[in-house]
Amino acid sequence: MGTSGRKTVRDLRRGNRAMLLRALYFGGPASRNELSAQTGLSAATVSTMTGDLLADNVIVEAGQVDSDGGRPRVLLKVNPAYGYAVGVDVGETQVKVELFDLEMNVRARAHYAVRSAKHDPELVARHILTGVDAVIAEGEVPPGQVLGVGVGVPGIVEPGPDGLVRAKTFGWEAVPLGALLRAGTTLPLVLDNGAKTMGQAELWFGSGRGTRDAIILLVGSGVGGTIVTDGRIYRGAGMAAGEVGHLKVVAGGRACRCGARGCLEAYLGAEAMLERAGVEADSADEEAALARLLEEGSPVIGESVELLGAGLSSLVHLFNPERIVIGGWAGLMLGGRLLGGIRAATAANTQAQPFQPESVVLGRLGPDAVALGAATLVIEPFFGDAAYPSSVTTIA
Repeated sequence: MGTSGRKTVRDLRRGNRAMLLRALYFGGPASRNELSAQTGLSAATVSTMTGDLLADNVIVEAGQVDSDGGRPRVLLKVNPAYGYAVGVDVGETQVKVELFDLEMNVRARAHYAVRSAKHDPELVARHILTGVDAVIAEGEVPPGQVLGVGVGVPGIVEPGPDGLVRAKTFGWEAVPLGALLRAGTTLPLVLDNGAKTMGQAELWFGSGRGTRDAIILLVGSGVGGTIVTDGRIYRGAGMAAGEVGHLKVVAGGRACRCGARGCLEAYLGAEAMLERAGVEADSADEEAALARLLEEGSPVIGESVELLGAGLSSLVHLFNPERIVIGGWAGLMLGGRLLGGIRAATAANTQAQPFQPESVVLGRLGPDAVALGAATLVIEPFFGDAAYPSSVTTIA
């Protein structure tokens, strides 16, 4: 027998609570009258629900503002100390673990170098678990207030209880990273692709904020991306959408780390740009080496900008985004100097009507946005209108 689809009183209360929390979380401090106007909820409903949230210490008072002819209005905001989230960035050269409060202030950090070309999965898992314990202790946070641990990793994260990760750049083929982590912690765990966690961070707090349709590009040692459609991250049938680095920009071109040829990553990733320039650099030295290429005005950099423009043009024609955000440490380095050239190269390959050059912008959150975005994965359920997003892997 099918269900009627009718909402219960409990469902309505949960939805109202979610609207209020989202309004306060993303809009900043607001009075009860402002919350009523923003959410469309009645003044009585807002008063009742904010009273419950204040009693539970989920929200707190944040001062007062003068009111026209009446008593000052009390401002409310989400209590930043109500809960904490751990965000993890499993990168090419290190594992970064950071503890955030609900205002996304960093309370503690731990970094662990990873120099193995293949990134031993057990070692990576140990670094993550050690880092989680370290940041919780350094932040002097009761473990019971930690909402969970979000982990951003390269490659494709398959849904399922083991958190299988397929990352060719690490030599990982169906590595059960989620199961390895679950063996060492009882905290809720959520795994997702690192480019997508950076994309969510920029969507929530950075240059993607306020957009409904966007492309968010991560350029580091390799290249990844996030496609945002109608305000949500698009993942595709196999959760593998957004692999921007494997757009083909040169037919039969350079070999890519994925095994194919002519991929954007084979030209634009920092590792590829240095190889093309004949520069030998350990993964830990890539940033300094790329900075030297930019200072010298290497022709490899100019060619990379042209190929990036060609790749972005394909994305513009496919998705017609209102904004393109370039992030990642190498992307910010490249765009910080050559954003005008990137815009021009994209425009040269794109029909004029759906594209405005100024829609290509730099990310605001810096090179550490992957960990920040990973932390948002465990904050999302805090709003109470949904369980963990079905598009990412939750390890119960």
